[in-house]
Amino acid sequence: MIEELVILSGKGGTGKTSLAASFAVLSGQSVMADCDVDAADLHLVLNPSIRVWHPFSGAREAVIRQEDCTCCGTCYDLCRFGAIKVEPGTAGEPRFTIDPFACEGCGVCVRGCPVAAVDLLPKESGDWMVSDTSAGPLVHARLGVAAENSGKLVSIVRQEARRLANEQGRRLVIVDGPPGIGCPAIASVTGASKAVVVTEPTLSGEHDMERVLALLRHFSIPSWVCVNKWDLNPEMTQRIEDRARAAKATIAGRIRYDRAVTDSQMRQRAVVEDRSQAARDIESVWARISN
Repeated sequence: MIEELVILSGKGGTGKTSLAASFAVLSGQSVMADCDVDAADLHLVLNPSIRVWHPFSGAREAVIRQEDCTCCGTCYDLCRFGAIKVEPGTAGEPRFTIDPFACEGCGVCVRGCPVAAVDLLPKESGDWMVSDTSAGPLVHARLGVAAENSGKLVSIVRQEARRLANEQGRRLVIVDGPPGIGCPAIASVTGASKAVVVTEPTLSGEHDMERVLALLRHFSIPSWVCVNKWDLNPEMTQRIEDRARAAKATIAGRIRYDRAVTDSQMRQRAVVEDRSQAARDIESVWARISN
């Protein structure tokens, strides 16, 4: 049976990706899935070599066939998003076009056009890749600027990661999840085996952790909590761990502040590939979670 370990955080910059990369190195037999499709950065640490590339069409967009359009203006009247634009045409007649950035793909113009001159076509809004890394296969993606349906793209990344794991006989999928509790996070945790919530010893870190733990409880996913840079505020770290226990989460451990983490990132290496105090802390966290 393939297990899925999801690493989450309430906001970006807590160390989630560094932890995911280190877990992949320590496991030795995992497939990685970078589900932070809006701002993927696991590839920055693992230096992947892209093997397969696929376009992603997560939305649809209306297109007017000008040769069939009678310029009646019905689509202009029906559109509630201001996506239909009127331009000067030949012989003084108006010419109707669609602004792709304003179109929501609702299809009202398609259904309302009396001469069926509007088509609803797939809109390419990103891509997803399968890459090879020194720590194992990596499935990652990139959502286009202002593109939608990040949850759908996350589901594709997870599905492909599970397929690869099954195909190669790997029993673990490590998911670098997106920050927050929105649609991409929900798509990342649904059906996962367990989750690790990475937080920092601050008031906002405490608040963000509680929100993520509430999401995990909703989906009945066993959760662990890891406090990164704990030594910057030991009192707040203890308070966060007490709150985590009260929320039925297990304490995975603490990771101290260490400049070696930044040095490893600059060399495109996982933290545990370089001997440091933070690396030893991460190894302890991994030992608790994997057992």
